Amino acid sequence: MRLVIQRAAHASVSIGDRLHSSIGRGLMILVGVEKGDSDDDARWLAAKAASLRIFDDEAGVMNRSVTDIGGEVLAVSQFTLTASTRKGNRPSYIRAAGHDTAIPLYELFCSLMAESLGREVQKGVFGADMQIELVNDGPVTIIIDSKLRE
Repeated sequence: MRLVIQRAAHASVSIGDRLHSSIGRGLMILVGVEKGDSDDDARWLAAKAASLRIFDDEAGVMNRSVTDIGGEVLAVSQFTLTASTRKGNRPSYIRAAGHDTAIPLYELFCSLMAESLGREVQKGVFGADMQIELVNDGPVTIIIDSKLRE
């Protein structure tokens, strides 16, 4: 599994012309699920994302997590994070997990994040054509791949 985590002043997901979900200060997380990913990957990434210290403390040092600041999380499934661009100019998505694997792992990730936060995680809609709006605070963007944890 692969995450793109962005520190957000605010973020939202719209589908068509309709607002679906939004957050204030917190994390906008794009979630990519690959073939072979497991519950263990979702657990590890949720724990890592919830405790990632990328928010400023009183001294202006990135030393606080989203849970420390009482922040919100918006998690959106994004299969394009699994793209391979090694050959040619058209990305290959052959590594992307199918719906039967990706949906449960995305939902597990979201529920584990909600458990850590003590609040609901806002979500996109799996497989929908979504429009994402984000004010990236910093900017701060972190990429975490569960296959690279060792």
